[in-house]
Amino acid sequence: MANIKDTAKATEINLIKNISELKKVSVDLDVTESTETTKDGEDYTISKITVEDVEYRVPITVLMQLKVLLEDDDSIKFFKVLKTGEGKTGTKYTVVPLK
Repeated sequence: MANIKDTAKATEINLIKNISELKKVSVDLDVTESTETTKDGEDYTISKITVEDVEYRVPITVLMQLKVLLEDDDSIKFFKVLKTGEGKTGTKYTVVPLK
C-alpha cells in the first residue's frame, strides 16, 4: 500500500487546455468530440483539437465566429482566439483571422 505522499507525487493531472492559449491555429486541424462529466454527474460534449500531443478545448462560440469569418473569406488559413472574462457566463471569445 502506498502512502499519500508517494501517491500525490505519482498523480498526473490531465487538464484540457483552451484554444485561446495557442498563438496561432490552423483551420485545417482535425476536431474531435468527447463526452465529459460535471462534478454533479451530468454529461456534456466538448469539441477539441490536438496540437503537439496537447488537447485544447474549442468552445462552440469560437466555431460559430470562425464560420462567419470563413463565409466572408474562405482563404483564411490561420486564426487566433482572444479570451476575456471568467466562468461559464462571463467568458467571451473573439476570433481573429491571421495572414
